[in-house]
Amino acid sequence: MNKIKDLQKLIKLTGDRAKLDAKANETYIVYKIEDGQINKEYNNGQIVLVTRQDSPHA
Repeated sequence: MNKIKDLQKLIKLTGDRAKLDAKANETYIVYKIEDGQINKEYNNGQIVLVTRQDSPHA
């Protein structure tokens, strides 16, 4: 059970670090939520849905 909690903590820390890097570089992070939707989150808190028109790789 400790391995699962350790992995969850590592995932959270990785996401937090990505947000810090995005803020420092004035860019955004991209992530996928449970329902399969892909989002861009800017450092000001704005979240934008990525559509197929926005990116051919989405």
